[in-house]
Amino acid sequence: MKSFEPLLSLFGTIPDPRRAEGKLYQLPHVLLFSVFAMVSGANSYRGIRTYLKVHRQRLNKAFAIKWKRPPAHTAIRYILQGLSPADVEKVFRDHAANLNLAPASAQTRVIAFDGKTLKGSFDNFNDAKARQLLSAFAVDTALVLAHIEIDEKSNEIPAAQKLMEELHLAGHIVTCDAMHCQKKLSKPPPSPTHI
Repeated sequence: MKSFEPLLSLFGTIPDPRRAEGKLYQLPHVLLFSVFAMVSGANSYRGIRTYLKVHRQRLNKAFAIKWKRPPAHTAIRYILQGLSPADVEKVFRDHAANLNLAPASAQTRVIAFDGKTLKGSFDNFNDAKARQLLSAFAVDTALVLAHIEIDEKSNEIPAAQKLMEELHLAGHIVTCDAMHCQKKLSKPPPSPTHI
């Protein structure tokens, strides 16, 4: 399918954690089909495998591949857990940037920043706090441009500053929660003095 070719080529830039020999399933297709499965409601490695098993023939035809059977759930787990989160995040940011091309008439864009707590990330047994993410959302195209994990001992403010710098948002309108309405927020921190 031509509409997925840009994303497949971006997935091809992610280093494959597997050895060179014995790769029955190409990494870009495993990643794309895993995304399809998760969007369809799969929330486990077995769920991804079930999706692939049910849709294997259609996927083979649509993407001109010849999978005789879906990968085992353990193979899917090995592949996905072996990926670098930074590499995967970069690919999704690049893909969102490609999709998020502003109309020619648009001079200024509106980007909304919002923090969310990840459902099910709290672990009372191990005394782990719930994980929080800050997302950058392009209002005009309804795309999440990027997200960043908020440090456990911090809040959204440093994460928002880092994300604004990484996304090069100068000249655009950025909306944030009330906690960001502080004096000196937009000014860089003073350099440390040496004794």
